[in-house]
Amino acid sequence: MSDLPVKRRVVLLGSTGSIGCSSLKVAEELPEQIEIIALAACGNVGKLAAQVRETGVRHVAIYDETKEAELRALVPEDVNIYPGPDGLLELATLADADVVLVAIVGTAGLYPALAAIEAGKDLAIASKEILVMAGEIVTAAAEKRGVKLLPVDSEHNAIFQCLDGHRGGENEVSRLILTASGGPFRTLPSDQIADVTLAQALRHPTWEMGPKITIDSATLFNKGLEMIEARWLFGIGMDRIDVVVHPQSIVHSMVEFIDGSILAQLSRTDMCFPIQYALTWPRRVKGGLKPLDFPTLARLEFEAPRTADFPALDLARRAGGTGGTLPAVFNAANEVAVDAFRAEKIPFPGIWKCVAAAMDAHVVKPSDTLDSVVTADLWARETAAAFVAGLA
Repeated sequence: MSDLPVKRRVVLLGSTGSIGCSSLKVAEELPEQIEIIALAACGNVGKLAAQVRETGVRHVAIYDETKEAELRALVPEDVNIYPGPDGLLELATLADADVVLVAIVGTAGLYPALAAIEAGKDLAIASKEILVMAGEIVTAAAEKRGVKLLPVDSEHNAIFQCLDGHRGGENEVSRLILTASGGPFRTLPSDQIADVTLAQALRHPTWEMGPKITIDSATLFNKGLEMIEARWLFGIGMDRIDVVVHPQSIVHSMVEFIDGSILAQLSRTDMCFPIQYALTWPRRVKGGLKPLDFPTLARLEFEAPRTADFPALDLARRAGGTGGTLPAVFNAANEVAVDAFRAEKIPFPGIWKCVAAAMDAHVVKPSDTLDSVVTADLWARETAAAFVAGLA
């Protein structure tokens, strides 16, 4: 611990999204421990420019190259602007950075994540797609370079905390138990699922998130992606990763050990908790976060997920258990299906059907090269798009 700097210099990729905004809030509350040195966003120029002025960073990337001039007009002259996908790579490899936090939705974060690892930066991961698509590649690269993979998702961060300092290794772990809120349709009768509307799917009962991840939570694909991500983060087989529905979202996940003991991590439903721990690890520091007040908690409920009505978890277990390029297909087909549902081209259950169809049609190949992963990703998008067109 003494070898790590007290203040960690952070590159934040995806600064205008919900995770990015929460990360900036954490950094603002902990100026002695966290310094944001670079920001990147897709295309929200106004918000990005405001963040640049508030933080005083001198390095900023805009993924949408057509908005570079607009951004230039809104930020100080001495700010370096890096446009396009290459801009993300520039920021991910900044010499002054200690940690690169990737909070980019979708697959755009994969290349900068690998670049950050190659440059010897610790990687804080808020984008599930990085490990779902290329878990074998990313974990091997991190081990080779000796860098730490720091989970930002509340569920994986909870497991990370439960395992932190545990000396027994994976042989003493019986199960990883991911908790799920159950989404907005946890109690919806089975015969009404086919009639779910976009507006209903975007109303999450617990978390405020972007539209893609909110719909993923409604279908439970979000939890399926987390299962595969956990497999790579913690080196645990899919047969030892379970999901339990916990509507209050107070217990963020648990680890069951072979002696029957279970360690759980609990906190308020605020993404600032896992972000802070990821960026200050291995230390714990006092910030502006409020602890739980147990007497005010009415109850903590747990129930089994409805896999027959929400088959995403079974599809994820199949994808993660099979391995190779199938998880990349699972992820890409879901992205296409969610976009189609948001465009009202397919009904709510069409999301599961689209992913299942792509997985059924895929010939699984090894995922030990980036080319094989990217090829599978593109194939899945084309296959899923054709499925959507057939339903339209």
